[in-house]
Amino acid sequence: MLVKFEIYNDGEFWCARGIGVDIFTQGKTLDELTVNIQDAVGLHFEECIDAGELITIVSLTEFQVGSVAKISGC
Repeated sequence: MLVKFEIYNDGEFWCARGIGVDIFTQGKTLDELTVNIQDAVGLHFEECIDAGELITIVSLTEFQVGSVAKISGC
């Protein structure tokens, strides 16, 4: 089974919203969020996992990139 998440920062927390599944979780860091996603998916699909089904989590993450260095001529 493939479970997809949209990941974004709301200004205070990193948030993960399931795409096509009713799961939402958040964390103060991306590492904390990753653990929370795994826990939430494990609880949501507990019966499937107990039956031996493997679950793959895919995430779509939004990042903002600002200028890092000024390149001459640009």
